[in-house]
Parts: sequence; structure tokens; C-alpha cells
Amino acid sequence: MAEAEEDYSQLPLPDRFIHKLWKVRKEGYEAAAQVFEKTPDESDPAFRPFIQDAGLWKGAAADSNVAAQQEGLGALCAFLKYGGHQAASRSRPHTIQPIYEKGLSSTRPAAKANALEALLLYVEIDKPDLVIEDLLPALAHKQPKVIAATLAAITAIFHNFGVKIAQPNPVLKLLPKVFGHADKNVRAEAQNLTVELYRWLKDAMKAIFWNDLKPVQQGDLEKLFEKVKEESPPKQERFTRAQQAQMATASANTGNDVGGEGVEVEAEEEEAVEVDAFDLAEPQDCLAKVPADFNEMINSSKWKERKETLDALFNVINVPRIKGGHWDDVIRALTKSMKDANVAVVTVAANCVEKLAFGMRKDFGRYRSTIMGPVMERLKEKKQAVTDALGAALDGVFSATSLTECLEEILGFLAHKNPNVKGETIKFLVRCLRNTRVVPSKDEQKSIAGAGTKLLTESTEAMRAGGAEILGTLMKIIGERPMVQYIDNLDDIRKTKIKEYFDTAEVKAKEKPKPAPAPAKSASAVGRKVVGGSKKPAVKKAAAAAPPAEEPAPPAKPTAKALPKPGGVPKPGLAAPSGLKLSGLKRPNMASPQQRRVISPPVSQDGEDEVPAASPSKFGMGRGLAGRPLSRPAAMPMSPPQAPAAIGMSAIERAELEELRAEKERLSAVADNLRSSNAKLNAEISELQNQNAQLIEDHTRDVLQIKAKETQLTRARGECDVLRTEMESLKKESERYKREVSRLGRESIGREREDIMRGRPLDDEGANGIHDDNSSRFAANGRVDARPDSRSFGLQRTDSAASGTSRPGSVKPRPMSGFTNNSLSPSDEKENNGFESTLMSRRKISPPVGSGNMSPVRPNANEAGGAGQTENWKRAAEVTSQLKARIEAMKVRCLRIR
Repeated sequence: MAEAEEDYSQLPLPDRFIHKLWKVRKEGYEAAAQVFEKTPDESDPAFRPFIQDAGLWKGAAADSNVAAQQEGLGALCAFLKYGGHQAASRSRPHTIQPIYEKGLSSTRPAAKANALEALLLYVEIDKPDLVIEDLLPALAHKQPKVIAATLAAITAIFHNFGVKIAQPNPVLKLLPKVFGHADKNVRAEAQNLTVELYRWLKDAMKAIFWNDLKPVQQGDLEKLFEKVKEESPPKQERFTRAQQAQMATASANTGNDVGGEGVEVEAEEEEAVEVDAFDLAEPQDCLAKVPADFNEMINSSKWKERKETLDALFNVINVPRIKGGHWDDVIRALTKSMKDANVAVVTVAANCVEKLAFGMRKDFGRYRSTIMGPVMERLKEKKQAVTDALGAALDGVFSATSLTECLEEILGFLAHKNPNVKGETIKFLVRCLRNTRVVPSKDEQKSIAGAGTKLLTESTEAMRAGGAEILGTLMKIIGERPMVQYIDNLDDIRKTKIKEYFDTAEVKAKEKPKPAPAPAKSASAVGRKVVGGSKKPAVKKAAAAAPPAEEPAPPAKPTAKALPKPGGVPKPGLAAPSGLKLSGLKRPNMASPQQRRVISPPVSQDGEDEVPAASPSKFGMGRGLAGRPLSRPAAMPMSPPQAPAAIGMSAIERAELEELRAEKERLSAVADNLRSSNAKLNAEISELQNQNAQLIEDHTRDVLQIKAKETQLTRARGECDVLRTEMESLKKESERYKREVSRLGRESIGREREDIMRGRPLDDEGANGIHDDNSSRFAANGRVDARPDSRSFGLQRTDSAASGTSRPGSVKPRPMSGFTNNSLSPSDEKENNGFESTLMSRRKISPPVGSGNMSPVRPNANEAGGAGQTENWKRAAEVTSQLKARIEAMKVRCLRIR
């Protein structure tokens, strides 16, 4: 037995990994772990056999003996920890499946911990996305304990490394499937994973899988989300090898003993940024789903059709991420819709712009110049719902671009004549300053501060408050000290208002203070101080330079840096010498004190003048940069001084440098003036465009009013013609009625006259053959109810029992129906009543008895025989005269009626 054990220990480690005895395998795993821990680096030969034959680790991770498996997983962790990237990349395809099938679900806690550590080491060393991709097939395993253990491992990966290292998109897509699993442990681990992802992603992750869950599951998750909402943002606990290398490099460069502290702070700031749904979603090709008749329907004359078309477009592009493409026609249609007269169409168009901007991001940047101006111009609407939609569209445009691209147009609209446009533009600029992640440049800071300061002088309080908010937010970005130059001339009240907005502002970009410059250690820096000062420092410098003056040659000969050769290449940063610019310095009688100090020979510590040793041929015959003598030739010959040799720059070069700097300042001032002029011209152009648009709108409104008036006039003329036609027909009908009435009156009078002339007695109604359906009838009180008729005359009597004033023989004629609305005068009525009573007495009409029509009473033959012929003739003459009188009365009455 002892010989067998001795033989096993002599076997190579790869052979012991595949031995049939589990104890031999276990001892081999332990020995390998110890060997790996003692290796000096990743290139040690101990790793080579296991890298070349990476399949050995598959058996170690899935060993049939649980004790050996535990040690095998421990050896794998040591191999990954000390073997580096090559060890991880070569072994990962062979070990991930055994780890999640037998390691994560092991009954031994140590084996389970080693399996999880191996996965974390793979993420740390190898590519994290590949590790997640290899783990996802385990979520479809037939054993629930394998699925639950894999979900717990994925949760641990995201908890340690965060969502920036390991992409959560593939995991989020499979969450609905594991939530529908029958095993409760699987569902519980799925909830834990979802809550962990929510700590990092917040509500942005809901766009991918939330709608696929059941309402009960959504409610349970919401309750769990409420518990972690108030927690501080999560931080990355483990770092990859690349991050660790960056930390080490940063620590070495900064000289900080605490390794990677600056990198950790930067990583914390990056992790604090909220993850957007755009980063998680897959791009969708929405352009292919746009309706084919979009361009036709968007130009419809009916606003409802235009709105329905935009609603259909909104439903198509309402996705987290949109694939780029040629959206030029859609953008032009939305730009045109911004000028629509119907505010509902404008609101839906603004919503479409917002969805396109947030869905396309950088791909939408090329359409900014087309859509941004019309959207800002439409901010003149007073309805809050419309302005909110337009503001959201502008925020989307800003998210797809940057503050630098939008600033010029924003500043142009800050000078707009419409107060609503100006107010909404101020709010938009404040939002841009709060959300930008890039600190504005110096020129942009100056422009923004100038616009905000100008707004402080507005007449309305809202505009002044907006200007103060702009300045306060800008101060939060760049700091208080750089902001002093812009607000120093303001009064205390405005400064206090700006300070209030500064205290409450929340920005995402802050300008980091510049590090202090390192102290000058070179001799050239000391030389600059010496020359810039008075003569005493020069003497002190000469005294300090005295000890190394054992070799007299170097101080006597100036270096090549002292003065450039004539015609040589000037130093970087200095322009070529110009005779025009240095004309003042070339005159021998206008030497500056600095020039005189350079020309004068240096004084040694002993007070003796040093002898110049420069050759004329080497230093340009004592000439300066312009090729002219720097001093009077008669008074003192030009000699190369010692001070410029230590300084590296002559006085003439320094003067030329100062002049170039002044020239640069002048050019900067000219550029600023041109920039301001450009801004003014842009503002004027915008104002003229606004006036043109207003004139076009007024002209359109006038044309519409004129067309409406013309339509009303045409309708009124038509109605007038119809009324005229009706009047003509009514006139003709009236004439016909009048002729009919006259004819009926004449016929009635003629019949009655004929009866009288022939000597026939006058009968009651219907005596002449003219009958009336509505004949006279006795009323309930004994009176005769005589209704008028247009063709006959009737009689009306009053019973003696009903009225005591009427006599039995008295009768009254009924008026004709054609004249019912024209009553007779009292005199005519009295005359007519007398005539009728006489006529009735002559005809000897007796009052009717009972009910029924009135009937005349004929005279007896005996009475007629006794009267004689004379009486008949008298009676006929009397009746004729009475009839003539009645005819005249009828004529008068007809004339009155007409």
C-alpha cells in the first residue's frame, strides 16, 4: 500500500487528474492548487499542461466524488487566479456547464462557494458577456435546482460587478420565462435577480420584459421595488483585471498610497448615472412600418385626417430604440406640422419629434437644424399642454445633440419679441445647463452669461427671474470664482437672487479645478526671475554662479539658445522678426531700460567686467534678429551678454513676444466683435422671418375671411331670389282671390235682383240653388248660429225668449265669408238692418219653429186675391227701390274692403 501511495505521488499532475481512484484525483487537485499558488507569474511552466489540455478541468469541476469535486473546484479557482487571461479563456468553454450542473447545486457549501468563485473569476479575467451567454442555457434545464442555483449565481455576478461590466439585456429577455416556472424556488430566485437588476437599472428595465408578466407578478415586484427605491445607488464591489491595472497606473502616476482611490471615485460617479432604456433595448426598424400614404394624408385639408396620420406615426415610433434610416420625409412633414393652424395637430407632431429624438439619439442629430427652429417658433402658443409637448420635443433634440450645437439657436430666440417664446426658451436653456455633461467652453460661458445678464434688465419679473436662474446654474457648473467677472457689476439684490439659484441648482457637469503648477526647478526658470527683476537680483545671481566658475570658457560663450543666428529658424511660439513691428526697438537712441540692461556687460562679484568672448561670425556680427545693430556702434560695441545665455530668450525676442501677444488680443477682440455682430444679424434674420411668417398668417386669415364673406353674400342672394319668386306667386294668388270674391259678389247680387224683378219671393239660405254645408243652425240658447260662406248670404235671428229687445219678425243679414275680417260701420249696419227688416216684412217671413233650416211662409191665395193689381205694382216698385239702395250699399262696402 505504501508503494502504491509513493507511486501515485510521483505521477504527473495531468495523469493524477484523470486517475480512476478518487483519492488520487483529490490529492492531485490539492497538489495543483499549491503549485499554482507558488508560481511567480502567469508565464510559469506549471500552467502550460493545463492550458494546452484544458479539458482536464471539465473532469475536475464535475468529479463524481463530492469530496474530490470540492478540491477540483478549488484547484480551478487557483488556476484562474494565478494563470491569467489565457488560463481563463482556454478553460471557460469546458467548465461553465459542469459548474452550473454539478457545482452550484452541490450539497457541500464549500463546493458551492468554490463554484461561484470560479464564475466570478471568469467574469473578472475573461469577457463577462461570454460568461453570461454560457450560463443562460441553464435556465432551460430540466432540474429546478439547477435553474435556481444558476439564477442565484447570475444575481451574485450583477451584485459584484454591476450592469456596466455584464450586460443585462440577455437576462432581462428570459425573465418572463423563469417567472412562469412551476417551482417556487425558481420563481423566488427570479424575484431576487429582478430586484438586484432594479437596483442598478431602475424603471428603465421595464421596457423590455414588464408587459410579459402577469398583473399579480407585477404587483409583487412593485412591492419589492419600493423597499430598494430609498437605498443609495449601488457600487461595484469587484473589479476586472483591466480596471485593476488602471487603478495601479493611476496610483503610480499620482503618487497616492491608497491604490486606485481616484479611479474608484470616478467609477462611483459613472455608476451613479441612471441607466436609460435606450441602452438596454434593441433597435427596431420603424421606418418600414410607416404608412405608405403618410405623405398624402399629412397634406390633407381636413385636420382630423392629419391628426390621425400623426397618431398612427406615433404608435409606430413609440419604442425605446429606433433603428437609423432616411427619415427626411417624415422630418419635413413634422416641420410643416409645426405651422399647422390646429393645436391638436401641433401637439401630436411634437410628441412624434420627442419619440424620434429619444429613440434615435445620435442618428437624429443631423435633423436638429431642420426641426429645432420651427419647434421653438411655435412656443408662442398660450395653452400649457401645447407648450409642454413642445418643451419635451426640445429636450429630446438636446439629448440627441449637445449644448454646443443648440446654444447659438437658443441665444437667438432669447431675443425674440414674443414673451411666451422668450420665457419658454429660458426654461429650455436652464434644462440644457442642468442636463449637459460637458462643461461649456470659455466663449460659450461668456455668451450664456451675457444673455443672462441682459435678461436681468427686463421689465417683467418672470424674465428677470429666468436670467438669474441661468446665471445661477452656470455658476454651479463653472464655480463661483470664474463667475465673478460676469456678475461683479451687478447690484447686491441681483447677486443675492443669483446666489439663491446657485444653491438650489442641480447639474451633471462640474468643472474640475486645475491642479497647481509644479514649482520651477530648472535654471532657466530662475534666470527668468532674475532678468525680470531689478539689478540687485542680477548681482545675486552672478554671485551664486561664481562657485562653478572654475572653467571660464562656458560662461564666456553663450549657448545657441541665447540668440538665434541671422536667417535661422525661429523658436516655436515666436513669429519671424518683422522690421515693421520692431522699428521702435531698432533705433539706437530709443533703447529701453531692459535693452540697456541686456547690452551692458555683466558685473562679476569682484566688480570687474567680464570680457566678452563671442566671435562676430558666430553670433551674426553683433546683430539682432532684424539684422541691425542693437546699440550705438560708436559708444559700445555689441557683445553677447551672459544673462541671455542663462535665460534662453533675448530682450528683443521678449518684446516681440509681447507684441505678438498684444496682436493676438486684438485679433481675439476682433473675433468677439464679429461673433457678436453675427449673433445680432442672426437675431435680425430670425425677427424678419417671424415678421414674414406673421404677415403670411395674417394674409391667409384675411383671404379666408374674404372667402367666407363671399360665400355668405352668394347665399343671401340666392335666398333673396327665392323670396322674390314666392312674393310674385303670392301676389298672383292674391289677385286671383280678389277676382273670385268680386265675381261671387256680383253673381249673388245679380241673382237676388233677378228674383226681385221677376216677383219671386226671397227664400232663405239655398233659395237660389246655392247651398252651404255649414248652414245656419240653432244654438243651445235658441239663437241661430250662422257661419259665413264665400258664396251665399244668410239670415240670423234672435229668439224672443233669449233677448227681450228683439221682435219676432226682425232678421239680420249674414255677412259674406270673403269679408269676415272687414266689419261694417254702425251707420251702414243700421241702414242695412232697416233694409233687411223691410224686405223681410214684405216677404212675410215668419220665425222658424223648432230646429232646422229657416223656411219662408208663402201667402195664401185668398189674401192675394183680395189685394188687387194696384197693390202688386206698388209693392214691386218699392222692392225695386229698396234693391237699388241695397246694391249701392254693397258697392260702397266692396270699395271699402278693397
